[in-house]
Amino acid sequence: MTEVHELVGGSAPAQAGPNHSRQGGQDAGERLHDLLGRMTIEEKVAQLVGFWQKADGEAVAPLQGEFGDVFKLEEFSRHGLGHLTRAYGTRPLDPAERAAWLWKFQRDLVTRTRLGIPAIVHEECLTGLSAWKAATFPTPLAWGAAFNPELVTEMASAIGASMRALGIHQGLSPVLDVIRDPRWGRVDECIAEDPYLVGTIGTSYVRGLQSQGVHATLKHFAGYSASRAGRNFAPVHMGRRELADVLLPPFEMAIIDGDARSVMHSYTEIDGVPVVADPTMLTGILRDQWGFDGTVVADYYGVAFLNLLHQVASDHADAARQTLTAGLDVELPTGDAYLTLPESVRAGKLDEALIDRAVLRVLRQKQELGLLDATFDDEPPQTIDLDSPEHRSIARRLAEESIVLVANRGALPLPAGRRVALIGPNADRQGALFGCYSFLNHVLVQHPGVETGIEVPTVLDAVRAEFGDGLVTGAAGCDVDSDDRSGFDEAVATASAADVAVLVVGDHAGLFGRGTVGEGCDRDDLELPGVQRELVEAVLATGTPVVLVLLTGRPYDIGWALSRCAAVVQAFFPGEEGAGAIAGVLSGRVNPSGRLPITMPGSAGAQPYSYLHPTLGTGNEVTNLAATPVAPFGHGLSYTTFAYSDLTVAATVPTDGELNVTVRVTNTGAVAGDDVVQLYGRDVVASVTRPLAQLLGYRRVHLEPGQSVTVELTVPTTRLAFSDRTYTRVVEPGDVDLWVGTSARRDTQASTTLVGETVAVTTASPRWTTTAVR
Repeated sequence: MTEVHELVGGSAPAQAGPNHSRQGGQDAGERLHDLLGRMTIEEKVAQLVGFWQKADGEAVAPLQGEFGDVFKLEEFSRHGLGHLTRAYGTRPLDPAERAAWLWKFQRDLVTRTRLGIPAIVHEECLTGLSAWKAATFPTPLAWGAAFNPELVTEMASAIGASMRALGIHQGLSPVLDVIRDPRWGRVDECIAEDPYLVGTIGTSYVRGLQSQGVHATLKHFAGYSASRAGRNFAPVHMGRRELADVLLPPFEMAIIDGDARSVMHSYTEIDGVPVVADPTMLTGILRDQWGFDGTVVADYYGVAFLNLLHQVASDHADAARQTLTAGLDVELPTGDAYLTLPESVRAGKLDEALIDRAVLRVLRQKQELGLLDATFDDEPPQTIDLDSPEHRSIARRLAEESIVLVANRGALPLPAGRRVALIGPNADRQGALFGCYSFLNHVLVQHPGVETGIEVPTVLDAVRAEFGDGLVTGAAGCDVDSDDRSGFDEAVATASAADVAVLVVGDHAGLFGRGTVGEGCDRDDLELPGVQRELVEAVLATGTPVVLVLLTGRPYDIGWALSRCAAVVQAFFPGEEGAGAIAGVLSGRVNPSGRLPITMPGSAGAQPYSYLHPTLGTGNEVTNLAATPVAPFGHGLSYTTFAYSDLTVAATVPTDGELNVTVRVTNTGAVAGDDVVQLYGRDVVASVTRPLAQLLGYRRVHLEPGQSVTVELTVPTTRLAFSDRTYTRVVEPGDVDLWVGTSARRDTQASTTLVGETVAVTTASPRWTTTAVR
C-alpha cells in the first residue's frame, strides 16, 4: 500500500524549508547584522521599497493613474533597491532582450552602489508567468475544480522554473481568499469557497513554486473576499470567529506546512481597521501565533491608500509610519510613502529600530535567494521556451480535469457524424479561455495589434479539429456584454440547420470595469452578461438540442437552463489548452471529472451564500426566499457511474486523536473515469453553531470499468476544530456524522463519537488529512 499525502510529499523543498533562512547559523546572522550596521538610513529605506518602470496607459493596478514616478530608475536606486517591480509583465517585451537588460541593471546595482546588493525581482504568476510568450494555465478556480494538488504542484514548479531562468525571485501568488460571494469580481482568482480545499491546493502551489528557488507570496491577507455586497474595496464586517475559522486557515496552512516566504496584505478594512495598519493581523497572528519569519509586502499602493482611501492617515508619511509599525516590511510597487521614513526618524516621529527590523527581514530573504553573493557576471538566457511541450502538457491535463459536467440528459458525449452548430460570443474568442491576471487579458488587451505570442486555439478551432470541419458551423450571435441582438437571426438559422447546438457563453475577464469578471468587475446580478440568456432562449426555441458550455470566471444562476438544455458544461477559464479539453469532453475523448469548487448559486438576492452554513442558513417556512442553490459544492457528473460502500470509522475517537476512515469505490459504468472521493462531516451538537457540512478530506482516483479500490483517509480531529465562545480553537467531545458524496448528497454515511476532554488546538497541532488507496 502506498500512502499519498494530500499536500504532495512530506517535507518542503530545501529552498523553502522552515529553517533555510537560518542556514549558515550564527555566521549568517552576524553577516546580516554587520551589513545593517554599515547602512545609512537612506540605504536602509532603499531596501524597503520597489521601483516600477511603467509607461503611460498601462493601467494594471487600482488607481494607478493617481501616482507618478517622481524619480528616474538610476536616481531612485542610487542607494540600492529592495524590489524591481514587474520587469517583464506590464508590456509585451521579448523575454531574452528583457533578460539582457535585467542582468545589466542588477550588475549596476552590484558595482555602482556602495553596498552592492541586487534587487528582488517580482512578477505576477497566477495563471502562469505574466510575460509575453509564456504559458497560460487554467485560472485558480479551475485548480479547485480539479481537486488535484499534485498536478497544481507540477504546474507551479514549471512556472517557477521559467521565472528563475529569467532572473525573477518572487511570485505574487497564490490567492488564498476563500470565496464568500460570487458577485465579487475577483472570484476567478480564487480557488474555492471551502477553506480546506483552498489551503491544500494553495499550499501545493507554494511548494511547487518554491521548489525552484522562487518565493511565493500569499494574498490577500486577509478578509478581502468578504467585502460587503461583493464589491471590490468595500468594507468587511465580520466576527472574529468567521475570520479565524473560515478565512485564516488557508494562510496558516501555507505558512506552517508550506513555509511560504512572503505575504501580501489585503486592501480591505475589517470592522473599521485597515489590515495594512493592523498590528494584530500583521504581527500578532502572522508572526507571534504562526511563527512566520518571511517578508510582508504591500499590495500595490496599499500604504498610500491609508491616506487616500481609508483616511486614517493625515499624509503619506503618517501612512508609512503606521504600516511599518504594524509589521509591513516592503512598500510596493514603488516608494511613494516609505521614502518619507528617513525624515520621520530625524523628526523624532519614528524609532529607527522599526526600520532595522524590516531591513533585516528583507536582507534575510535576499540571503535565502542567494542575492547577497550574486554578481550577475554570468550571461543571461539567450533563448528560452516559456511555453514548452511540458508546460502545454500540464496545462492540458489540468484543463481536462477541471471541466465540470453539471447536467446531462443523455446528449453527451456527442455521437460521431452529428452536425454541430457552435454558437455564442465565447465560441471563437481567445480571451474567453483566460482569467483576469493572464497576460492576454491583463496586458495585451492594452496593446492592440500585438500577437498573442502563444498558440491558443479557440473552442471553434478545437471542435472543428475534433469533429471535422465539414460538420461544424459557427455563429457568434451576440457579444459578451452588450445589448446588440443583430446576430440572433444568423445564430438561429445556424442552429436550425444542425443536429445539435453547442452554445458557448459566459465572461470576458478584465480590469476595473473592462470586463464582466476580474479585479474591479463586480456584478449586482448573477444573470449571464448582456443578452446571452436571450440568445440561449432563441436557440432553444428552434427545437434543436442545446448543449450549454459556460466559459466563466464565476458561477452564474442558470437554473432556468438546467431542465431545458440537453447538457450543461462548466469550464472556469481553462487556459491555453482549454479549448481542446472542452472539445474532448463534448466528443467523449475526455471523461469529465471536475467538481464544483463553489456552489452554483440561485438568484443574486440569495447572496452571499456558502455551503458552510448552519441550520439557519438553509431557509425554512419563516422566510419566502429559498436559499437552495442550483448545484451544490462538490457536484460533478461523469460518463460513467461510481458506487460507494463500506464506509467505516471507529465508534469512538479521542478528541486529541484522528479519524481513520475507509470507503470502497467502484466504477459501475462501461468506461474508465476519475472520481473525486469527498469526505464530509458534521458536528451534530457544539457550543457554537456549526456548518451542516464540512469537507474533511478528498482524493482523486482513476478506475477502469468494474474496478474497485478502498480509499483510506486519516483525518486529525483538529480538522473539526472551531473557535468556541471564548474564541479559543477547540475540539469538543460529541457525535459527528460522516458521509461520502457531495456537500448536499450523502451516498454512504456513518457516524462516530469524539470522547474525552475538550482539547485546545495550537498551530503545532496536525490538521492535514492524509490519504491512501489500495
